[in-house]
Amino acid sequence: MPDTVPPVMDADAYRREALDAVSRAATPAELDDARVRFLGRKSDLKLALRDVRDRETGMALNAVRAVIEAALERRERELAAAAPDDTGFDPTLPGEPIPRGTLHLLTQLRRRIEDIFVGMGYEVYDGREVETVWHNFDALNQPEAHPSRDPQDTFYVDGQTLLRTHTSPSQIRAMLAKEPPVYLVSLGRCYRRDALDATHTPVFHQVEALAVDRHITLADLRGTMQEFASAIFGGHREVRMRTSYFPFTEPSVEFDMTCYLCDGHGCPVCKHSGWIEMGGAGEVDPAVFDAVGYDPEEWQGFAWGLGIDRIAFNRHGLPDLRLFWENDIRFLEQF
Repeated sequence: MPDTVPPVMDADAYRREALDAVSRAATPAELDDARVRFLGRKSDLKLALRDVRDRETGMALNAVRAVIEAALERRERELAAAAPDDTGFDPTLPGEPIPRGTLHLLTQLRRRIEDIFVGMGYEVYDGREVETVWHNFDALNQPEAHPSRDPQDTFYVDGQTLLRTHTSPSQIRAMLAKEPPVYLVSLGRCYRRDALDATHTPVFHQVEALAVDRHITLADLRGTMQEFASAIFGGHREVRMRTSYFPFTEPSVEFDMTCYLCDGHGCPVCKHSGWIEMGGAGEVDPAVFDAVGYDPEEWQGFAWGLGIDRIAFNRHGLPDLRLFWENDIRFLEQF
């Protein structure tokens, strides 16, 4: 066997034929056929390379293979660039907008309430959700026999620790940490052993306001409540106060505002009374001032608390408080 290319293999002629076939390939399929014909395992070039016996012939045949491979790659790029775009994609068009969620209705309302009170000169105070019995009950002048202390009504962690039943402990912590005058609002979650129904949930949200200064009267309380009601419900809202009892305020009142839907004329929402009940309030009891070291002869103040869930309930005319917890997108995306 001679150490040369077999006579049937003419390297130059093979290269020219291969380059001609590659250049005439009009589709990717035709290009693949040319690749198999001239570079495949059974191609003349591959068979000739198997029979090479000298360095010069091998280098010449490998050079032919490199030329054909380069020509195949160029033609592949040309066919890809010339291929029509069947995807319908236009890179010059703007991208599809990505839908974004919104804050939960209660979070939106909480931030709105904070803005209202900050605008009136109040400080936002963050209280604790896990509280001591002293801060939650004792310092707020709550009698030891009061039903709210019963484990059937309150979530106890141990004998001296509980999940707060209202935001009022924030008042105590703030007054212990600050010298008067004090103007603060505290918002957050509260916990009670209430059965879940259309108007009660075991976890709810409250907003607590406290003002301590010299010569604070019920007139200041009424004016503040009226300003808040107008800001949160819109329009001009009248506020009326009814006598009540709370251990930590004296005198104590419950207050109503004119119905946001009928402006006090009477409708099914307000049971045709023209008024909607809002919450409890009153002048801070001197016993509470004694507990935090304030002189009740020098300082007076008012405090009041509202359920944020109930504000949203009334503000939007909702039928069921459980809607806030069901995570139904059809409900949440409305706000």
